[in-house]
Amino acid sequence: MKHIKLGTLDVSRIGLGTMGMSFGYTGAGTDDAESLRTVHRALELGVTFLDTAEVYGPFTNERLVGRAIRGRRDEVVLATKFGLISHPDGGPGLDSSPANIRTAVEGSLRRLGTDYIDLYYQHRVDPDTPIEDTVGALSDLVRAGKIRHIGLSEAGVATIRRAHAVHPVTAVQSEYSLWTRDPETAVLPLLRELHIGFVAYAPLGHGFLTGQVRSTAHFDATDLRATNPRFTGGNFRHNLRIADEVEAVAAGAGATPAQVALAWLLSRGDDIVPIPGTRRVTRLEENIAADGVELALAHIVKLDRLPPAAGEHHTEEQMRMMDR
Repeated sequence: MKHIKLGTLDVSRIGLGTMGMSFGYTGAGTDDAESLRTVHRALELGVTFLDTAEVYGPFTNERLVGRAIRGRRDEVVLATKFGLISHPDGGPGLDSSPANIRTAVEGSLRRLGTDYIDLYYQHRVDPDTPIEDTVGALSDLVRAGKIRHIGLSEAGVATIRRAHAVHPVTAVQSEYSLWTRDPETAVLPLLRELHIGFVAYAPLGHGFLTGQVRSTAHFDATDLRATNPRFTGGNFRHNLRIADEVEAVAAGAGATPAQVALAWLLSRGDDIVPIPGTRRVTRLEENIAADGVELALAHIVKLDRLPPAAGEHHTEEQMRMMDR
């Protein structure tokens, strides 16, 4: 597994998003044993970068990751997030106040079974707390040794600039894939100007780009895709054509659709790290093999020309939490 730098942070070229092991998808949280095997297999294959958050569950995913890395902490670059839920007494909601950050980090450290977090993200920008106050509190945690690097998630260019002026931001995480290319317009150019790394979540379009989702009938009520505009009604039928195009490229490239979608992301620059999520060892092995897939220029051109996806990539409520 090749490595790259997010700012000054050394990570594997492909990471592992662990959310779906506990939260957000049909069947999440039903087989912790398989999820633990998946994390352990990722480490065997050279994956060093694991991504979780306190809100996943809430709290259960951090506990799972903590179990998975017990005795192997020095093999892992551990990323987690705060700000979408405060603590067991506080319930959900945006809160990036310094007081809440101090509460949140202690909970994450305890659940993860560690005394430091490598990369600590603000999960969503809190409009009620100046970003300078949030990053100031995070810089205090860096000085205290509780976190080592600061990250932002779904932050816009103005917020990124203001945050970086207070303390260096190591990475920004946003959705980025063949059907969500929003970061290309303004965020990625700014990150390259400031030497900030980019972490791409949902690089497989919540499973859609794998070609395995041909119907939504099996989604249960806990599945975030059940209300995602891209998976509903006419949008879903329109977007199947994108999956078909990716599958056609995959056939020509001698790879799977998932590997093609990830290889395309890797071709966008050596400052981009996708974090595909899975709770199955077989899917993990398939995803990690994308590190060795070299797409021909003709394949990249064809993928670049895919039509835009129909529908927003989040619900209206979730889109209101995006910083633009």
